[in-house]
Amino acid sequence: MNLRALIIDDEPLAHKIILEYASATPYLDIVGQCHLATEALVFMQQQEVDLIFLDIQMPKLKGLDFLRTLARPPAVIITSAYEEYALESFELAVCDYLLKPFRFDRFLKAVNRVLELKQLQTPTTTPTIDSSAPSLTEPERLFIKSEKRMIQLNIPDIHYLESYGNYVKVWLANEFHLTPRTLSSFEEQMPTDFHRIHKSYIINKKQIDYIEGNQVMMKNKKQIPVGKNHRQDIKGLIS
Repeated sequence: MNLRALIIDDEPLAHKIILEYASATPYLDIVGQCHLATEALVFMQQQEVDLIFLDIQMPKLKGLDFLRTLARPPAVIITSAYEEYALESFELAVCDYLLKPFRFDRFLKAVNRVLELKQLQTPTTTPTIDSSAPSLTEPERLFIKSEKRMIQLNIPDIHYLESYGNYVKVWLANEFHLTPRTLSSFEEQMPTDFHRIHKSYIINKKQIDYIEGNQVMMKNKKQIPVGKNHRQDIKGLIS
């Protein structure tokens, strides 16, 4: 499987580097180059692409604003000299964030991630439908910003999310990461195993130890209350 990629960047040097790296990546084909996001809008109406290498700071239309205009965007790898846009980018479900200047090994890791996702979404045989099986397209990893770092977490390892003022505590087995986000933003992003059972809590169904009354005991021995407005939702946890 080859990936058809489009470069969107106003810097000629950025195009040169990506083209050089792409020439050393046999399954990556650069099918277009745009120096403005507005040019890319026209290009993508004429040709389908699997992947966009997208800069953020560009004249007329910035990269993330361009991304928001796309109803069904392809995979996106951000290539930027500004690290402060990383959290906002991952909230838009980009595949990776390359901070300029980036090396070939880091570039290759990002492209391989896109290729892996593309292969999962395009099975070679028609699978038997199992309604109890999780969707292959559901994300397995999550990036969050915590203490000025972007931390990658395995989603199945997350026990629950707890609202904490203008922050959210992302709880693992015996620790949590504090991130400047709302619980609602996580609710829209998390896979189907995650259920909101309280105004302040979203839990991972697979990390439940037992349910007793209006309390859910998690495998990390934390007890989570079921909110009055969510007690009907408890059925979804045991189905």
